[in-house]
Amino acid sequence: MAEWGKVGGDDSRTDEELLSAHVSGDRDAFGILITRHQGHLWAVARRTSHTGEDAADALQDALLNAHRMAHRFRADSKVSSWLHRIVVNASLDRIRRNKSRLTVPLPEFDVGQYADPRDHHGDIDLSMSIGRALDTLPPEQRDAIVAVDIEGYSVAEAAALLGVPSGTIKSRCARGRSKLAVVLGHLRDTADEPTP
Repeated sequence: MAEWGKVGGDDSRTDEELLSAHVSGDRDAFGILITRHQGHLWAVARRTSHTGEDAADALQDALLNAHRMAHRFRADSKVSSWLHRIVVNASLDRIRRNKSRLTVPLPEFDVGQYADPRDHHGDIDLSMSIGRALDTLPPEQRDAIVAVDIEGYSVAEAAALLGVPSGTIKSRCARGRSKLAVVLGHLRDTADEPTP
């Protein structure tokens, strides 16, 4: 995982120094900090949200929250971990808000059982199936699965990002994977299974 402390722009201050400068009234410090991390934060919002529009809204909400709450940052974690957590929480809040909106169900259509790997539409269907399956998980399990299995963080890194012990990340991932295996069981290739 890249060390972000001094990446981005010509400013040599660490993330912690930039956040502290922002709290002290430096008008440019927060912008420099966010510019330094914008690619990663966008990727987190995109992976944690249903649509690009939701990701953009969640990221905007997260950055406003970070800007306003910077004085509450505790130095017990990295600034990048703190920002990551704020983006994940904002994305999950947006998903919860969207679920509470009144929706009209679409009629059921007969869709092929398996996606053809050469079919881009099938890839989109698969991605949507996985996204819907992730939505069935409790937020804590979803956060752990997204961090470890989708974003590729180690268990220790995910624990630091989410502010919980490594053992908690392991158990949340194990429980989440078990639930996903059931929800996504229809995607399993039956050709690989032994015939009775």
